[in-house]
Amino acid sequence: MYQAENTNFKTNESFTQEFTRSCLGRILIAGVIILVGLLLAYFTAPKESDMNEEMLDNVMQCIEVNDAIKGDAVDDYVHNLTFIFTTADTTFIPKDELETYNKYNRLESYRHTFYSTSYIYNNMHPEGTRVGVGIFGIIIPTVLYEDILLEVGPVHKGYEQKLNQQVVAPQEVDMGVTPEITEFHYKGDLEN
Repeated sequence: MYQAENTNFKTNESFTQEFTRSCLGRILIAGVIILVGLLLAYFTAPKESDMNEEMLDNVMQCIEVNDAIKGDAVDDYVHNLTFIFTTADTTFIPKDELETYNKYNRLESYRHTFYSTSYIYNNMHPEGTRVGVGIFGIIIPTVLYEDILLEVGPVHKGYEQKLNQQVVAPQEVDMGVTPEITEFHYKGDLEN
């Protein structure tokens, strides 16, 4: 007995309905959707010049916002969301801070296959810290104020200063007398 001759086995579905309901069909449809998404990401990833320009604006906004009131990291994350849609007003940033930023920080952007990233390099982060990601044509800043080096000072007071100072106990403090400790002091005398 053949299943093809069985009337209960036959269905009235079209080939496309059977294909979309099969395992292979669902895998192929998901693969096509992922491929279209990757192609869209590849062609809409921001160029390095666009990333540099937009991230410099976002860093300037971060300096501008944190100039008056120093907030915490949550404030930086909320501000980063608004930085996507706004531009910096560099007239509010003091000129000496701009010069310090340009002197001690370096902003570099890299284009990857499906996205772009920006990094700030300075003495605090010689390996660089990521301050922005660009994907699908949108540049999302992740810059924190603490990542930007704006103040530089000496590590210690001078080269003739000893790093490890010898501690001297004051004479008027009585430290007590060292007690006589024998072999069985803590365990008790085992022979008796």
